[in-house]
Amino acid sequence: MKRDMDLMRQILLDVEKWPFTGSFDTLAVPNHSEQEISYHVYLLADAGLIEAQPAATTMSSTQKWYPKHLTYAGHEFLDAARQDTRWNSAKDKVLNATGTLSLEALKTVLQTMITKAITGA
Repeated sequence: MKRDMDLMRQILLDVEKWPFTGSFDTLAVPNHSEQEISYHVYLLADAGLIEAQPAATTMSSTQKWYPKHLTYAGHEFLDAARQDTRWNSAKDKVLNATGTLSLEALKTVLQTMITKAITGA
């Protein structure tokens, strides 16, 4: 399955709205299957941006992952990526420079954009 950075961002935006209860919940994102969402929840957890939990073991061959809450790193990334214009500009810069999107490259570009906005450079 291909990684979808826009879906990852949307998951972060949605999870941020949840109350901090320590439990997990299901997540629905329009135009994305449960399997796509689950995979991207897993990727976000693997990247350290959210805490997530696998579903209890079932007879299903597909493992489901459920988000619990954002980590500190997840909040930091989301704050940098929250504004649509900054997010789209960062994606364009990374794609134009590298031909692909990676989380680390997006983090770098977003942080550079914020630094420039603060310093006026």
